[in-house]
Amino acid sequence: MRTMIDVMRIKRMPSASKFSISALLCIALCLLSGCSTPVPQPAPESEPLTLLSPDGKIQVSLSAQGTLTYALDVDGRQVLANSRLGLAFHNGTEIGTDSELLNVVRGSSDTTWENHFGKHREVRNHYNELRLALREKSSARNFEVIFRAFNDGIGFRYVLPPQPGLDSFIIHRELTEFAFPGNYTCFAGQQTNGFKGAQEWEFEPKKLGDIEPDSIIGLPLLIQTRAAWVAITESDLRDWSGMWIGGKTGSSGGVTLSAKLAPRREGDGLVRALAPHNSPWRVLIIGRQPGRLIESDLVLNLAPPSELADTSWIKPGMMAWDHWWSGDVKMDTATIKQYIQLASDMGWPYQLIDWQWYGPFNKPDADITHINPALDMDEVRRFASEKNVRLWLWLYWTDADRNDAYEKAFALYEQWGIAGIKIDFMDSDDQFMVNWYEKLTRAAAAHHLMINFHGAFKPTGLNRTFPNQITREGVLGNEYNRWSARVTPEHKLTLPFTRFLAGPADFTPGGFLNRQPSQFKANSHAAEVMGTRAAQLALFVVYDSPICCACDHPDHYRDQPGVDFLKIVPTVWDDTLVPDGEVAKHLVMVRRSGDDWFLGALTDSNAREIPVKLDFLGPGLWKLRLWKDATDSNVNAEHLDIEERVVSAGDTLNLQMAPAGGAVARFQKQ
Repeated sequence: MRTMIDVMRIKRMPSASKFSISALLCIALCLLSGCSTPVPQPAPESEPLTLLSPDGKIQVSLSAQGTLTYALDVDGRQVLANSRLGLAFHNGTEIGTDSELLNVVRGSSDTTWENHFGKHREVRNHYNELRLALREKSSARNFEVIFRAFNDGIGFRYVLPPQPGLDSFIIHRELTEFAFPGNYTCFAGQQTNGFKGAQEWEFEPKKLGDIEPDSIIGLPLLIQTRAAWVAITESDLRDWSGMWIGGKTGSSGGVTLSAKLAPRREGDGLVRALAPHNSPWRVLIIGRQPGRLIESDLVLNLAPPSELADTSWIKPGMMAWDHWWSGDVKMDTATIKQYIQLASDMGWPYQLIDWQWYGPFNKPDADITHINPALDMDEVRRFASEKNVRLWLWLYWTDADRNDAYEKAFALYEQWGIAGIKIDFMDSDDQFMVNWYEKLTRAAAAHHLMINFHGAFKPTGLNRTFPNQITREGVLGNEYNRWSARVTPEHKLTLPFTRFLAGPADFTPGGFLNRQPSQFKANSHAAEVMGTRAAQLALFVVYDSPICCACDHPDHYRDQPGVDFLKIVPTVWDDTLVPDGEVAKHLVMVRRSGDDWFLGALTDSNAREIPVKLDFLGPGLWKLRLWKDATDSNVNAEHLDIEERVVSAGDTLNLQMAPAGGAVARFQKQ
């Protein structure tokens, strides 16, 4: 039972707690068994109740009598004014409207866990917790609200314990609000097709006041307040509906945002479930500078630990891609072998066989165990094995779902030695699809298959709980260059501060037909990309994707400047730091893999010089290899220069980047 598990995870009680362990156990048992009579207890804490982050710099203040609200301060400055909490049910009842506080339980935890598939190998999970046991007076319904405060943000969730009259429930509306005291600048991705779609959008700068009540704003939503940068998202989204944001009339110059949930496709409310049940965590990542948001692992820390006993078969790495993006690719044996050869030549462990390998898709008679007659799968598998390359297979989600076809197919793929599957076109985060993701992920894990969800919603930390859910799309990525001019340098410099805060994204970097923005044209046969060659290389460092799919054609990589970097760049990291960065303008990121450090830097459409202190390096001398914009990259974007020299931690590296430019570097201990 997840409610009891959460109670048991509290590491210690502060010595100043007013409640005995026996009293707390009685209260917990009462809530779990559904009793509606308050347990005798000492006088509750005075209001407002406060919760501090471990460093004391973030404070949550809660009012738990009557209307349930919370407020948030950072460094003593207000970030959120009193903001409502609660849920509305399908039968007209609500929680959080007229509440009575039954009990307060405080706890804290300071642990570390190892992440083999992220941006920090050792992740510290350090928080203080406040658990409120409440009863709604009008309905005598018991519920809990849990807050956790970390040094890099907060999370809160609702808990519905079992009790008479609440064996099952239907959520009609979530009442959660975010009341900002000012009309701040935000970076928002807007859904224009109701709640349906692949969550592929720009995060446009706008004022909070521009978000209308009927707006459907995707997550993460980034806000620049007077005290700090704040990103709103969610974690541990399971058997619930995805959260979105809409506007609401503010007061005194402030703007209140409200949570929205994607409706169930059957039309009966937003969430339908059985008690006991948790909502996902509502997450606010907080950083005084925007780069601190990138360094945060808060979404993962709020997600449950891995449910897979053995993850040794989950192997990150680079992947070649036989996709239409890099030309009119044919689905035949010779073409697939050409891409397998590319992966082998580059030292990449994977090759993705994309759509049409099983013939027509998204049709009633589509069969994901059938092989297109133009493709000799036995020969392809033999050739891939000879070249030490493992294969991934693309699937349309309806073809995998129809009559549970995935069950037979996944067993067959395991026999074939397939490494992973790319499932596409789900285009929803309603409760059905959220549960479908988990069902498919579990089934794939049972057959040692990794999953890359495309046409997908944002990650919510479940790549920690199910590490085979290793990456996903949910991003306006490089594929858009084929038919649009939307993948601008500014867009690429917004994503690390927005979409990537939620988790990995399969952006498919690596376009080598590089053009300055003024020279770029959409090309449906051989896609160009905006920005310099060095800038495209930098995406492999600054974007997170443990399985990283390089997008371009083998002929575009062969003997090209910078291709040597794609042979050595890792896809997972032991440490990540952001020395410098400004949303949509520039970014410098350094990452450690083993003993080596890698640097990635990007600039917007303006040329820029950025000095980077090398104090992240350890003592001694280091060999620097730098791939940088050439002197004429402002005209010939495919040009780059390579520089090698010896540096130390006391040095400063001056990066000179062309418009839409970038740089990458590797530092090796001498």
